[in-house]
Amino acid sequence: MAPVRFAIAVKTATYYVNGINGRLPVLLRWLELAAPDIVCRQELKAPDERFPQRAIREAGYEAIWHGQNRWNGVAILSRVGEIHETRRRLPGDPADEQSRYIEAAVNCVLICGLYLPNGNPRLGPKFEFKLRWFERLQNHLTGLLDLDAPVVCLGDLQRHADRPRRLCAERWRDDALFAPEVCAAYARLLDQGWTDAVRALHPHETIYTFWKYWRGAFERNAGLRIDHALLNPVAAKRLVAAEVDTRPRGWEKTSDHAPLCIELSEGAAPRKRGESPRKRPVRPKSRVLASL
Repeated sequence: MAPVRFAIAVKTATYYVNGINGRLPVLLRWLELAAPDIVCRQELKAPDERFPQRAIREAGYEAIWHGQNRWNGVAILSRVGEIHETRRRLPGDPADEQSRYIEAAVNCVLICGLYLPNGNPRLGPKFEFKLRWFERLQNHLTGLLDLDAPVVCLGDLQRHADRPRRLCAERWRDDALFAPEVCAAYARLLDQGWTDAVRALHPHETIYTFWKYWRGAFERNAGLRIDHALLNPVAAKRLVAAEVDTRPRGWEKTSDHAPLCIELSEGAAPRKRGESPRKRPVRPKSRVLASL
């Protein structure tokens, strides 16, 4: 089967805005300013019937969403083509009713929007649920890794990707974000063959996507990197940009996260000098999704 080609270059983003209706002006302002093609949203804090579809459409975006009253909730927005929903709940636990995963084919790219459980307090049922959710995610993504189409996983993984710099280690010592089990779960995703888009292009830079509201954390740049973009090999070959747009974090009544934006080119991106392809275990090829 011939490789899938993009209709156009794609600028994709993940933007956690805690409360889709309460902070709708922030989201709409950023959409107009940054004009991303595809956006994954987390923490809608609204049931399906209260999703602001009209306002989103007036901003030039179509959307699919999976809401939940008072907490959770995920959505995918697009201004570059129809959204063909392929899944709206992570498989593996029929009893899990939390709205944390949504998946769709958009413009020849499979988008996986996710919002991992917080997991606090540690050593309790919430932490165990987080670890099980991570395992279910890995199991599901195994079937998507080798698709002949670009696959992009975007969202809040509730895991800090790097060592805490400029942070008080004691403050975060007991937080699930830094639990060894959570770090190991994230490492297994990378070992599986997924590419961390930020680290692929910025291997040595300190980059954050989240700053607490208190004690001037944003002004001091005392943050965390918990919003991620993971790419399958087809998408990784086309990665040309990965940046955090910090402008919205400085606005009034804003989210404590900033948008993480990546850009995929129409063709394979040029390989950096001295860079060799990452070796992965050989697996049988998965068939391309029918919608792609």
